Amino acid sequence: LSPVCLGSLRRAASINAEYDGAERHGYIKGIVREIIHDPGRGAPLARIEFKHAYRYGNRKELIVACEGMYTGQFIYSGAKAELTIGNILPISGMPEGTIICNLEESSGDRGKLAKASGNYATIIAHNIEAKTTRVRLPSGAKKTIRSNCRAMVGICAGGGRIEKPLLTRA
Repeated sequence: LSPVCLGSLRRAASINAEYDGAERHGYIKGIVREIIHDPGRGAPLARIEFKHAYRYGNRKELIVACEGMYTGQFIYSGAKAELTIGNILPISGMPEGTIICNLEESSGDRGKLAKASGNYATIIAHNIEAKTTRVRLPSGAKKTIRSNCRAMVGICAGGGRIEKPLLTRA
């Protein structure tokens, strides 16, 4: 048997829902249908079904799951979503010290930073005049990004996967 690259077995890219007018001025509601394992990735993925804002039907998105997310949970995405675990909202609406993951580097890129298992970023400060926010990344580096970039509240699931089990002998 020849070895197989695990990247070829991946389910799909994990990106946030597309940022549309319904999210800019309100929020859209989604439900977590299932949490799946993706080969070649440490963090599990959540398949979320959002109601379509303008047409009849649903939109299915694959997003990196955060700790505490479960099937059947309602997820709200948008500017007026409340600050609870799993919700996706602009970082301008979050207070300093909030733990976030799946952070957009530039507005509308659908999540690029702090997506590995167990990783998170922390909001340090907001600059209201310049409309920017200072964020501490998982590496410890501090980065200034625009305040209208979105992020998911919470820590990426799958942390502790590299920790070895405690072996005892009786």
